[in-house]
Amino acid sequence: DVQLQASGGGLVQAGESLRLACKASGFNFGDYAVGWFRQPPGKEREGISCVTNGGETIFHSDSVKGRFAISTDNAKNTVYLQMSSLRPEDTATYYCAAEPRQQEHPRAHCKGVAWFDHWGQGTQVTVSS
Repeated sequence: DVQLQASGGGLVQAGESLRLACKASGFNFGDYAVGWFRQPPGKEREGISCVTNGGETIFHSDSVKGRFAISTDNAKNTVYLQMSSLRPEDTATYYCAAEPRQQEHPRAHCKGVAWFDHWGQGTQVTVSS
């Protein structure tokens, strides 16, 4: 049974940092595409950071490139999202996701929710100005 447990969200001020973690169970991390999505209030869920090939191939959306970094610890079956220079517009519920059918590049997985079968419960990030 594939399960994903996200944690690490919270309330921070603009310019501060947070690290989210997503602990996975029930599958071998290295065999799946893994990603982070976020959903601001009233908006669609957006793919921001995805990895394939056991974390070797990485994609970040333009909205977070240079500020966020996704990484994996395959031994711990955990994927992280290090978020720096946070902005009020980063306020959202953040979700991790996993998919066994890996595409050639993680960019494809970050295109939308349909590219992932398994989802965590979400963790709230709120950035005050």
